[in-house]
Amino acid sequence: MSVQPSDLSLADIYRARSRIEGRVCRTPLVESPGLSALAGTPVYLKLETVQPTGSFKVRGATNALARLAQQGCRRVVTASTGNHGRAVAHAARALGIEATVCLSRLVPANKVEAVRALGAQVRIGGKSQDEAEHEALRLAREEGFAYVSPFDDPHVIAGQGTIGLEIVEAVPDVANIVVPLSGGGLFAGIALAAKSANRAIGLTGVTMARGAAMHASLAAGHPVLVEELDTLADSLGGGIGLENRYTYALTRDLIDETVLLDETSIARGIVHAYRQERLVVEGAAAVGIAALLDRALAAARIERGPLVLVVTGANIDIDLHRRIVDGDARQFTTPPDSHTAP
Repeated sequence: MSVQPSDLSLADIYRARSRIEGRVCRTPLVESPGLSALAGTPVYLKLETVQPTGSFKVRGATNALARLAQQGCRRVVTASTGNHGRAVAHAARALGIEATVCLSRLVPANKVEAVRALGAQVRIGGKSQDEAEHEALRLAREEGFAYVSPFDDPHVIAGQGTIGLEIVEAVPDVANIVVPLSGGGLFAGIALAAKSANRAIGLTGVTMARGAAMHASLAAGHPVLVEELDTLADSLGGGIGLENRYTYALTRDLIDETVLLDETSIARGIVHAYRQERLVVEGAAAVGIAALLDRALAAARIERGPLVLVVTGANIDIDLHRRIVDGDARQFTTPPDSHTAP
């Protein structure tokens, strides 16, 4: 069953923009000459890397927590693959809210320490985002925390959707937007904003081949469980929840194309971002660039006009980044298997 306008609408995204104004950045959108030449159409990079927490997640977290603060909430809990937890910790500290973040053992150490540094309580356990979420939901149920989903929450989705507003305002003739695809909060928010402005705008979701929960769910026709695996695109890991309320239906209804990438392609995207665009990005943020370099995006869509790649975050372990740029990412690579699915 599709999510109805009464559940989440463009008006919610505009309300989110008003609520988070002054707390997050309106991020740059810059043209890439090299990628534009490759695509044969203007290609722009939406740089969420400059947000105060280094990723787009601060938008949704700030919107959700600001609303909870208005209701008198003083304790929140969440589960995260790293960036959402950091965003919740950042927003909670600014709003005077106590935050607890549940993380699995797959979360990179640099992201764990970044959450701690912002004053949140950290609980590490389990081998997947799903297991971390189970612990967060237990705390909400048994200890009275307000639970903030990393993606399947209308206020989180609306906060992420403010990126879509900024894109269509900055590039009114945008024909295609490429969005990293994980739990679907980012994709659903951007797609809702963009499609509300112009239904003809193409929306492509790009993800890794290793444990792509939303892709598998779309293929199955309903939310499914997947095994969470190590990947350079660690921020895209985790399930979407078998009881998914918002993001599955919104993504299903608004997505035009899905692209899967192997680890070699993701590493190539990271290297290109650094060497050609002068950007340090994490694997999840490089997937749009990687898909374009691989010519994995549908040619018919590219030919329609300007393309925007959402570059979601910069929170990569710096030693890992150095190894990748130096060409030593062999332990993360898999046989070439990137492909496009309808």
